[in-house]
Amino acid sequence: MAEPAQQRDARDKLALLLSLIPYLMDHDSVPVKDAAAAFEVTPKQIRDAVHLIAVSGLPGESRAYLAGDLFDIDWDALEDRDTIVLTHTVAIDDTPRLSAREAAALIAGLQYLSALPEHADRDAMASLMAKLERGTAAGAAQVAVTPAGLRDTIATVRAAIGDHTQLEFDYVSARGDSERRSVDPLRIESVNDDWYLRGWCHLRKAVRTFRLDRIDQLVKTTRPISEHAERVVLPERLFQGSPDDLTVSVDVAAATLPLIADYVPDDAPREPDGDIVHTRVRVAHYHGLKRMVARFAGQLTVTAPPEARAAVAAWASAGAARYAETTSADDEEG
Repeated sequence: MAEPAQQRDARDKLALLLSLIPYLMDHDSVPVKDAAAAFEVTPKQIRDAVHLIAVSGLPGESRAYLAGDLFDIDWDALEDRDTIVLTHTVAIDDTPRLSAREAAALIAGLQYLSALPEHADRDAMASLMAKLERGTAAGAAQVAVTPAGLRDTIATVRAAIGDHTQLEFDYVSARGDSERRSVDPLRIESVNDDWYLRGWCHLRKAVRTFRLDRIDQLVKTTRPISEHAERVVLPERLFQGSPDDLTVSVDVAAATLPLIADYVPDDAPREPDGDIVHTRVRVAHYHGLKRMVARFAGQLTVTAPPEARAAVAAWASAGAARYAETTSADDEEG
């Protein structure tokens, strides 16, 4: 049975009204023609909706609609300049707001989604993130965002992913070796403060993960990605094991274990001991432990093998010595 035209028209007017109010609140001053274009309706429909807004509101304690209980607009601006300006809103500011922590979690999720090539409408996500920031009770808590030094790199990688073209760059491995790589970019994503590119490496003939802060001389080519990349199904885990990986035993705080889950092999033991878990992690090189130990200082301890403990101890001793030198120099200057 077809919906009556009158009922459908009332529903459309209500939908326009509910959408128009937050739109006007996000804009200090909006020409009627701009609002009409934004909602794909006629200027007359916008003016009719504005007049309806002006007689909408919530009754006060007296259960009567007094002046302060209704929306209001700048009538002179509407009549003289055909411009809409809200001068008073009702109940909107009284609605429950997200906490700073809740907004930060949503923003972080949107940042992750915007990094995936299948989500192309990044402008809409950026607009939503801005609204979440403004709509919190006390401003969103700070979350990991693109470091300033990597913005150009991330923009170039995203452009190549969107265009399905290859990248070329110099890459410094964890061992300090530098090689020129040709890569079919597949995905860019972040873990804590670090950003990574996953793609088909033509040098290694396999999928590899590259840390963006180790990439230099990045070039977006016009060569299309290879058939290998088109057939690749990326695993859920960011860090994949390799036959050349080294296994290291660690004691890690139970609350921290999920944060290093990508480094823990599936067959590794997870033995709880109070607030500590005895387990193993895999690394490409013992030097790679330095970053992990630094990030989780006081929460992760390397227990074996001796070579791994020695590498971390030497790094920590060198850092302490450097700190002592700096402190001594400052004292002399003082």
